[in-house]
Amino acid sequence: MEQKLRGKKVAILVAQGFEQVELTEPRAALQQAGADTKVVSSAGRTVRGWKFTEWGDEIAVDVPLDQARAGDYDALLLPGGVMNPDRLRTDGRALAFVREFFDSRKPVAVICHGAWTLIDAGVARGRRLTSWPSLRTDLVNAGAEWVDEPVIVDQGLVSSRKPDDIPQFNAKMLEEFAEGRHAGQRAA
Repeated sequence: MEQKLRGKKVAILVAQGFEQVELTEPRAALQQAGADTKVVSSAGRTVRGWKFTEWGDEIAVDVPLDQARAGDYDALLLPGGVMNPDRLRTDGRALAFVREFFDSRKPVAVICHGAWTLIDAGVARGRRLTSWPSLRTDLVNAGAEWVDEPVIVDQGLVSSRKPDDIPQFNAKMLEEFAEGRHAGQRAA
């Protein structure tokens, strides 16, 4: 695979209960493309995934959230799962971390329920995106345009619906992360 992300640093923000495949597969694609990925979390030394219907593996936390700075990264990945974004959306530091990427016009990729975090970070308004179908009303109420497609790109924001969409999601994520900052990427 072409190393089009060589030298790029990508933060992967998660809490307990992230959908495991939505972290592991995009992370593998990022690393194959040359990116240096760091799992960021307030969960402690490890954070545990959710594997579709049961608890999954523990994954090492590379950077504690209270030590993470968006300025140290080129892009942000937000995996889904139900528990993960539900925890992140009530964590003021996590929301500030997400907003910093948008304020800096850096690309962000979000999949499935991860879009909940965008709502509470105040960055969904005026954006075109997709998510797990049950988030449609939440996103529309937050001022976003919700679309039911495998992957949507809106000025550096890549969104996808579910694990089945990961191949299309990964392709667009790599493309947008390689492009870098986007003038249209902004907090609402």
